[in-house]
Amino acid sequence: MTRRPQRRARGMAAAAPRPKPCACASAPREGALPGVAIVLALLLCAALGAGPAWAEVAPEAQLRAAYLVNFLKYVEWPDGSGGATICLAGRDTLGSQLASYEGRIILGRELRIRRVTQPDQLADCQELFVPEGDEERLDGLLRGGGRPALLTVGESAAFVHQGGGVALLRVDNRLVFDVNLGVLNRAGLKVSPQMLRLARDVVGVPR
Repeated sequence: MTRRPQRRARGMAAAAPRPKPCACASAPREGALPGVAIVLALLLCAALGAGPAWAEVAPEAQLRAAYLVNFLKYVEWPDGSGGATICLAGRDTLGSQLASYEGRIILGRELRIRRVTQPDQLADCQELFVPEGDEERLDGLLRGGGRPALLTVGESAAFVHQGGGVALLRVDNRLVFDVNLGVLNRAGLKVSPQMLRLARDVVGVPR
């Protein structure tokens, strides 16, 4: 009489779903950021909502992709600019990593990943990623009539001083990001205070 409940309890435990791994911690260890930098990168990724399970460390490209996805959760777009689309300009450096996120629901909206080469392709973009070395493409795209309510993310420290919104950088073997609040405000975007607190530097703050 006493053994059946025990067997039943073991069966329920075996069937219980495992917690989903952190988006920043689900990939193989090869190419991962070393030492303390791992902890710092994961802490930031977790603070931006990637999840609690840190069993393994993702390579840098996967971390960068996770940052891009999680930025969408901490920026508010003007009314009428619904969607959750990350657009990629220039060289394809994170396309394969971002593809694994496509179709996920971000704040009630389905995430889409698209490549863009022309200004008229920005109409459905909420976030535009420009890899390091291709920053001139941003000027061409926006000067050609791109939509203003656009979160632009680059990979050089100069990006936020040259009209970009967020710079995702590797500094001392860890990933950090800078924010140009003035650029984002002028684009009609509202940035979460939590994201601003986690930024390494915030420039363009209204006086």
